[in-house]
Amino acid sequence: MTAHRITGSLADTSEPYSGRPPTQDGDDWIARGLVRGDEHCLAAAYHRWGRLVHTLAARALGDPREAEDITQQVFVAAWRGRSTFRPERGTLPAWLTGITRRKIADTLTARTRRTELAATLGAALEHEARTDDRPERVLDRMVVTEELARLPRVQRDVLELAYFADLTQTQIADRTGMPLGTVKSHARRGLRRLRQGLAPAGC
Repeated sequence: MTAHRITGSLADTSEPYSGRPPTQDGDDWIARGLVRGDEHCLAAAYHRWGRLVHTLAARALGDPREAEDITQQVFVAAWRGRSTFRPERGTLPAWLTGITRRKIADTLTARTRRTELAATLGAALEHEARTDDRPERVLDRMVVTEELARLPRVQRDVLELAYFADLTQTQIADRTGMPLGTVKSHARRGLRRLRQGLAPAGC
C-alpha cells in the first residue's frame, strides 16, 4: 500500500467510519487488524484517534496546518511500522501517542534549525554587505533564500534537510516518515521550481 493510498484513505474518514462498529473490545480488534495489514482497521484507527493526534500536535506546535501534516505522518508511520507494534507493551493509542511525540520533536527540531540557519545567513549577508566589493554575490544569496521560502513547505523542508542538515534522502525519509520515493519526488520538484524561479526573465 503506497503512502498516496494511505493518505487518500485517511482523507476519506472525515465521515463516521462505516465498517464494524466499535465494541467493548474494539481497540483490540483495530490493533490486531492493523498489524495484519487491514486497511479498514487503519481507517478505524484514524477515525478513533486522529483527533487526539491532531490535538497533541496543535498544542505543541501552535499551527493547525502543521498539526494536520503531523497527523497524516503519524498514521502513515503507523501503517509502515505496524509490524513493530506489541500489544503486551502498551495499547494502540499509547503507541500512536509515542509516534506523535517523535514527529512533533522532529518538527520542532527542524523549526529550530531553520531559525538558526536564517540567523546565520542573515549575519553572513550583513558581513558580506560590509566587506565584499561584489554586491551581486550578496544579492544572489538573498534571491536564493527568497525563492526557497516560496516553495511548498514539504519541498522546502526536504531541500533544507538535504543541503543544510547534510542528510541523505534515505535519512530524510527515516526522519520525516515519508517513503523514499516521495522524498525524491519532493526534492526533484523543489529543485525544478528553484531553477524556474531563478531563471532570467524570458528564458
